[in-house]
Amino acid sequence: MFESGLRTALLTASRRKSVRRMVEHAPVSRGVVKRFVAGEAAADAVRVTSELVASGLSVTLDHLGEDTTEPAHADVTTSAYLLLLSLLAEAGLASRAEVSVKLSAVGQALDVAMATANAHRICEAAAAAGTTVTLDMEDHTTTDATLETLRKLRVDFPWVGAVVQSYLHRTEGDCRDLATAGSRVRLCKGAYKEPESVAFQRKAEVADSYRRCLQALLDGAGYPMIATHDPTLISFAEERIAAVARARDSYEFQMLYGIRPVEQQRLAAAGSTVRIYVPYGEEWYGYLMRRLAERPANVGFFLRAVASRR
Repeated sequence: MFESGLRTALLTASRRKSVRRMVEHAPVSRGVVKRFVAGEAAADAVRVTSELVASGLSVTLDHLGEDTTEPAHADVTTSAYLLLLSLLAEAGLASRAEVSVKLSAVGQALDVAMATANAHRICEAAAAAGTTVTLDMEDHTTTDATLETLRKLRVDFPWVGAVVQSYLHRTEGDCRDLATAGSRVRLCKGAYKEPESVAFQRKAEVADSYRRCLQALLDGAGYPMIATHDPTLISFAEERIAAVARARDSYEFQMLYGIRPVEQQRLAAAGSTVRIYVPYGEEWYGYLMRRLAERPANVGFFLRAVASRR
């Protein structure tokens, strides 16, 4: 009950301008954010990517810019991805680093066709660089539109990755539909506050759904991307991967930058591909609040740092 209330409070805080100003201007906030965010510039993202790749990990990069309220904002975000992809190619990192794109950041709320066109431009740049794109999933009101954009993009770029969230009631069915040959599908729990009519509310229910969804992906012909930090779910995934005799190159684990780095290295050392979700950009506040809501254990770390003046 406490964790549920804390999660709700954090998600509410992510939308409160007054709380945002307090956190953004706290003396040590920037230092704390470095644990979870690569930096504000594309060069920061490339630097962190190089470090992670050197340690045996793969990367997916997210340019933080979700509050797109006019076409010019969408253009700026699209251009940021084009720049990032060119820098990854120049640095020789494209084979180990892809990008993750939120359609809201490239104009989905303004015009779905515009967002799809912007995503298409990003996919063209990714193809030229020699890498891939994954479409992030957001709240449930955008799920159908995001999957429709995915379908359109896959006509030209069949490697575009999908994301599904186990807390939604619909997701097990979506997993079966998406688990086709060549289909890259990231399975996560979900980070938005959703109504009971569309989403499981209890942690145990979300975890049980995750197991069912993962099994559906592992039974299919696609490429599951297992995004979780939950030790019990990671153990379940390892057991099921062994049971269905999945080849090492037919799946990957994914984790967030700054969370459970020792486990990231353990999985990589065992022979699995491990991809780290690395956000960068100036709009880091909403991302940080959702990460804290997902993992309450991080709250104490963050609050102690913000409260400290040393």
